[in-house]
Amino acid sequence: MKTINNTDLSIKDVGKEVTLFGWVQKKRDLGGLTFIDLRDRSGIIQLVLKEGNEVASSLKTEAVIKAVGKVSERESKNTKIKTGDIEVIVSDLELINNSIDIPFEINGDTTALEDTRLKYRYLDIRRENIKNNLILRNKVTLIVRNYLNSLGFVEVETPILCKSTPEGARDYLVPSRVFNGKFYALPQSPQIYKQLLMIGGMEKYFQIARCFRDEDLRADRQPEFTQIDIEMSFVEEEDIWEVVEGTMKAIFKDIKGIDLPKFERLKYVDCINRFGSDKPDTRFEMELQDITDIFKNTTFEIFKGILEEKGIINCLVVKDAADKYSRKEIDKLQEFVKTYKANVLSYLKLTDGELSGSIAKVMSDEEKNGLISKFNLENNDLVLVLAGKEKIVKTALGALRVKLGHDLDLIDHSKYNFLWVTEFPMYEWSEEEQRFEAAHHPFTSPRREDIDKLLTDKENCYSRAYDLVLNGYELLSGSIRIHDSETQRKVFEAIGLTEEQAKAKFGFFIDAFKYGAPPHGGVGIGLERLIMILCDTDNIKDVVAFPKTASAYCLMSDAPNVVDEKQLKELGIGLRD
Repeated sequence: MKTINNTDLSIKDVGKEVTLFGWVQKKRDLGGLTFIDLRDRSGIIQLVLKEGNEVASSLKTEAVIKAVGKVSERESKNTKIKTGDIEVIVSDLELINNSIDIPFEINGDTTALEDTRLKYRYLDIRRENIKNNLILRNKVTLIVRNYLNSLGFVEVETPILCKSTPEGARDYLVPSRVFNGKFYALPQSPQIYKQLLMIGGMEKYFQIARCFRDEDLRADRQPEFTQIDIEMSFVEEEDIWEVVEGTMKAIFKDIKGIDLPKFERLKYVDCINRFGSDKPDTRFEMELQDITDIFKNTTFEIFKGILEEKGIINCLVVKDAADKYSRKEIDKLQEFVKTYKANVLSYLKLTDGELSGSIAKVMSDEEKNGLISKFNLENNDLVLVLAGKEKIVKTALGALRVKLGHDLDLIDHSKYNFLWVTEFPMYEWSEEEQRFEAAHHPFTSPRREDIDKLLTDKENCYSRAYDLVLNGYELLSGSIRIHDSETQRKVFEAIGLTEEQAKAKFGFFIDAFKYGAPPHGGVGIGLERLIMILCDTDNIKDVVAFPKTASAYCLMSDAPNVVDEKQLKELGIGLRD
């Protein structure tokens, strides 16, 4: 068995006989000597062999070898590797397994296409950054387990095969052989089970839980993912936030050596008004500004019509950036906001105390002076203006704010800004379904002061749901749960579920509330997103061992794929042409 890692050795081990195992990173034949960079999980060490070693001459890159030899001090030291002060003079070399030509170089700055790396993911994992990301992920989960265990939490596994309750993203379905025509679903989260654990009296539960969602993918999503799942009984929001903040502080202290301050808090409504997003990146300023009042008496027909239709006018003030945006660049920003269904993006530039731009000619002196005064505009400032329906304006400007933050290098990437976003809407309107749906999930408790609005004023009914945002990523979602049957019944009714439908989907869950359900709440922390931020990558595939492509396809194993007709027959399934 391997007992020594490469980087266990140092200058203190000179003269020591060692047996090393690993992969050939590089081989160089120089002046009667052969030098091999031997790589194992810990790092690289240099091997030295005399000329004429037949095994060494046959080695190819990525061959697996065993080397026996004596540690020696290097004449020319390498400060770029941990073992750069030493080398191993090899007395015996054994080829365990050779390698064919590799499809890409195993190094940190490979130029290989992502699809190639995903096809040969087992090789990609040998690269320093992917390997280190997976090791860091392991460290984080150990910190979480140890911290929560110290607080009296119990780790409990919940089922992977469960009942389909289609609310939110699409389920992955698993056909049953025993019950032909019926299906299990893979869990989108352990939501129902962890609440049942609270009803079961566990009081403090956590799980490193696998979750599955059949949804459109992007850079920070995978069809199967992991969340740090936490649920607690007899708690208020403050209790849950304290546990989560303590967990994050433990992680960042151990991994980054950072003492995190107390997390900021902001209500959902204020978050949208200030940043146009419920997951704002607060590492830079440039908040959305409401300038509707400045244009309340406008004669500009477009703005006038929008205000008559109860629309709003908002802007972004981009300091000292007017000269960075030509008309051509402004047009690119215009195309960007169109993807968020926004109409015309207007702009103004202050030059020598005068405002110019696409709407300057239709603005009164009072409006111009009001704008300059309100924001203390200075020469070379740029003002980007959007008018329209409130949701579209806020969303489009919020996205534009983030784009400008990146484009103008306004973001301090050394910061880790945590933000609790609280009091989310209880419901959201679905254009597709033409009904109100649960904004979080249907087991989220309303604010105490909004219980009377559950059925009568859905648009102004807010919940006890909360998210934790880190540097513009939604890191966590959670809520205080409903724990009484009557409130749960009203929520089901509000989202259009009849008593029969609710019983068919959640009957066993509803029944459990009749047996003394404690007040409870919890969170689900996105493990991959947390690791992404800790690893300073914006691609979730970099922190997953065997990820899928954007189309949820595994290039390495060729999954999903066809199955035998016999298997389908056993499941009672036939495929349509």
